[in-house]
Amino acid sequence: MGFDDVLKRYFDRVYTEVDFVKKTYSSLKDLGFNDDNTIAATCICRDEISQTLRSIIKHMWGEAFNLSSLAGMFFAGKTGLSAAMHHAPVEDGKERYVFYALPHIAIDSDGKPGVCRREGREGASTACGALAAFQKEMAGGRLNLALDNEDVEQSLLKTRLLGEIPYGKVPDLIELTKITQTAIQADLERTLDKVVNKDISNYAVITGIQIHGPENNYVWPAECYAIVNGKQIHLKVE
Repeated sequence: MGFDDVLKRYFDRVYTEVDFVKKTYSSLKDLGFNDDNTIAATCICRDEISQTLRSIIKHMWGEAFNLSSLAGMFFAGKTGLSAAMHHAPVEDGKERYVFYALPHIAIDSDGKPGVCRREGREGASTACGALAAFQKEMAGGRLNLALDNEDVEQSLLKTRLLGEIPYGKVPDLIELTKITQTAIQADLERTLDKVVNKDISNYAVITGIQIHGPENNYVWPAECYAIVNGKQIHLKVE
């Protein structure tokens, strides 16, 4: 099963990164968001191969606030989120911000999840490395959940995601990446509910999974919506 077969089997629709950001920008522009009155924030993996998406977001929206952690986990909390919001422009008495929150996974030409090639390095590499390491620990039956002060983000990642996995189950990397997407979205939304003043703020949440293919990068859209004047509006990415 090759790359295209894996996409068709596990991801019902994908867009190139450029098309995904353009489509979300266009949908949000119709709701009053644009690069002059909105600040973007990104919650993607620290991996350098993920930064193509961040660059495209910057090109469309301008400089973006960085909420990112390993695997794209949302660990910035109320302080980080509040900082991003307080940097937003104010137009007609409203602040506007858009949050892009996506973990990532590589799939090689043979359809093997987690495998990619990195420029200047021989042989195969791994993405997402943090999720692959966590999955390997689970599969090996020796999962260390102690907080490692020399590896804080990975410790937090394992503890947070383990709560989303049924006891005794070992998800494969694709399933684990989808679990991660759900957890990131839930954590971001929970914090937004505590921090945002919807009387003065309109915002959008754009989620999905970034996919590194053998020739190009793609995005599988998950939940995408805007909150405008306190009302949730589903965004069609098509």
